[in-house]
Amino acid sequence: MRLVVIALIGMLGTAHADDAPPKARTFAGSIQLDYLAVPTEDRGRVLTFDGATVELSLKLAVDLSEHTSASVKVCFACHGFEAGMAFVELRAADELHVRVGRMTPAFGAFPARHDPANHLTSDKPLPYDMGRMVRYTDWNEGVLPAPWVDNGIEVGGTRFFEYGRLDYAVWAMSGPKANADGNDFDFVQSRSGDLYYVDNNSQPAAGARVSGAMELLGHGTLELGASAMGGHYDPNAKLWFWIGGVDVAVDLEDVVKLRGEYLYRRTDVAMADHFDKQGFYVEGDVPIGRVDLLARFDGLHRSGDLPAGSMLAATSTLLRYTAAVAVKVDTIRIKSSVELYDFTEFDRELAVHLGLATPF
Repeated sequence: MRLVVIALIGMLGTAHADDAPPKARTFAGSIQLDYLAVPTEDRGRVLTFDGATVELSLKLAVDLSEHTSASVKVCFACHGFEAGMAFVELRAADELHVRVGRMTPAFGAFPARHDPANHLTSDKPLPYDMGRMVRYTDWNEGVLPAPWVDNGIEVGGTRFFEYGRLDYAVWAMSGPKANADGNDFDFVQSRSGDLYYVDNNSQPAAGARVSGAMELLGHGTLELGASAMGGHYDPNAKLWFWIGGVDVAVDLEDVVKLRGEYLYRRTDVAMADHFDKQGFYVEGDVPIGRVDLLARFDGLHRSGDLPAGSMLAATSTLLRYTAAVAVKVDTIRIKSSVELYDFTEFDRELAVHLGLATPF
């Protein structure tokens, strides 16, 4: 990771050779400090990563030529520094580009805005949660934690129309990981440099996404999308998984924004059969000047074989109700939210977030 940071600084500071044309460079980032309290517990640490956490994102994009660019992104969060992006993109036209390297492949709607400065709550919707939900260890995170960063190749493009656009992407990545006796994804293996950032079973996972947007009589936009991915996740390439998802968003300009998304994952289990995990969220936010009011209803549902010692039932459900407010002060957004967790096996829990986030 130190080499990635050095490379990023070097790309920012290196002067052009006298005979080389100037290259367009874009540097951007975002940072969020969030404090999470669980007032229904004496020590929230036993159920989640409570207290103060920082999320940092630094991105540099360089146009190498008219048809070629390179992008590097460094992230810092609970798991430390991470290379969230390091790829070269070749563009033949709007309708065709090829990305090769390390990236977040196109899957779902929320991952495209997962940086904390791009959404109004301090945490992510449950299907995409990464360590901030209450009882995340019991559920082993959401369906597919965002951002899902992997090594591989992606081919995609955008076709623009008079009143909208159509996007597509197909890709092949190393895929999620676990041990040979795995009973679910091991997300630590997928992002731990100590275990190497390589494919664990010599077989890539494949996926695709198609989405589109259209104007609503000049008063907003409607967006629809569908995603799928699948492959093996164990070293012996015997345990299958596949994930499908659909999403919808309606933006009525300065009136209201509505979003909804549903994910379904089927995962084979060693020494047993499989389990199914589903996740969803629906949310709406209303802008009132510098203030945004948001309400979200999201949940997870799991059924099927359980690992030994699990406190979940054969069929388990988690529902969460969130009310949030975000106030913009200059470039900084102050975020506050209250979340009520309703479990089928456990007592209800209350979580409170207070955070500051800003792009730069």
